[in-house]
Amino acid sequence: MVEDVVNPRRAAVAPAPGLGPQKLTEIEVGTEDRLRLDNLEFERVLGGGVVPGSLVLIGGDPGIGKSTLLLQMSADVAATVPVLYISGEESVAQIKTRAMRVSNGARPAEHLYLAAETDVDRVVGQIEALAPKLAIIDSIQTVHSADIPSAAGSISQVRECASRLQALAKSSGVAIFLAGHVTKDGAIAGPRVLEHLVDTVLYLEGDPYHSYRLLRTVKNRYGATTEVGVFKMGASGLVEVANPSEAFLAERRKGAPGSAIAVTMEGSRPLLVEVQGLTSPTTFGHPRRTANGVDINRLLIITAVLTRRVGLQLSDQDIFINVVGGLQVREPAADLALAAAIASSARDRALPPDLALIGEVGLSGELRRVPRLEARLREAIKLGFSSIVVPKGADPGWDLPSKPKLHEMAGLSEALEFALKA
Repeated sequence: MVEDVVNPRRAAVAPAPGLGPQKLTEIEVGTEDRLRLDNLEFERVLGGGVVPGSLVLIGGDPGIGKSTLLLQMSADVAATVPVLYISGEESVAQIKTRAMRVSNGARPAEHLYLAAETDVDRVVGQIEALAPKLAIIDSIQTVHSADIPSAAGSISQVRECASRLQALAKSSGVAIFLAGHVTKDGAIAGPRVLEHLVDTVLYLEGDPYHSYRLLRTVKNRYGATTEVGVFKMGASGLVEVANPSEAFLAERRKGAPGSAIAVTMEGSRPLLVEVQGLTSPTTFGHPRRTANGVDINRLLIITAVLTRRVGLQLSDQDIFINVVGGLQVREPAADLALAAAIASSARDRALPPDLALIGEVGLSGELRRVPRLEARLREAIKLGFSSIVVPKGADPGWDLPSKPKLHEMAGLSEALEFALKA
């Protein structure tokens, strides 16, 4: 609970000269270019580079790589323009040690300035004095204002400090990145107004036991909100993955039952991922349903459709699903591959190694069309998949690099019968 003292007798304040309403046609828009990044994955997620005067919030689990990614980006930009990196969690010596590690012994960036500060007044003063093109605050939960009698990281402190930094970014044109802690549920800690204040909200996701990291956009005023960047954590920091589909399928074992290839869309990029399914006779009264990489509710729906519409007996089977590489598949276009992986394991029959599956499964057992099918087909063809199962009604007039065998299926039973006998 935060007390706000309101003075009912306060007179209305007249707007300052030049701050009143303006005609849309008379407002001048700056033409300053975005800051370009050497990291093309990060640049695409931001919508084409860093917008001057923008406020960007990036969250993620502890140790996932937020500080490493921000430090690498700072070093890229600081090669040509001044950048200020302010940390409330590390000393400047610790930051330099980490910078030397991620740079792999290369010469430090010429215009990168480091500071260890937690007072928001001094943070704002340092940014105004240096006037950098980019400022990094790591993290917003460690910054506090002396005007508010509460601990750093509290709701009132985070709200006040973020508002101060937002006003600074809009008035000075400095792009500011904020690193944010997350709660045990994965949401950014602090008030929800923090995500409303900023222009862009990014989440760095990944399984700590896998080397791949996904930078996902959930809000972006200057670009698409569905873009995803793929990185790989190595000894020298986060390295962008140019061809994620090939990386996710690198260790695939061909001819193994319970393995199916799904073609999903992450933003504007199609990704091919391996969905693994395993069925095993249950030893308990109620069979288990375990999902890693897909929504457990989606797995329950697909299991029910397989039982009722296809006639697959799964009531006495434990079902385990895993998406290889630690990727989280959210879209329903992977339904057909999920169902095929379960059916393949239940019948102990492998799917053809050159077969990819695309389609959403309805409760009646029908296959529904999915968006951007042409882009999915192009990616599958590029990786050597010559046989692709798609929902009925696919457009035959696409200009594809080669002509794969498109198998149009109207229902799930028909698609599984073909896939398991092909």
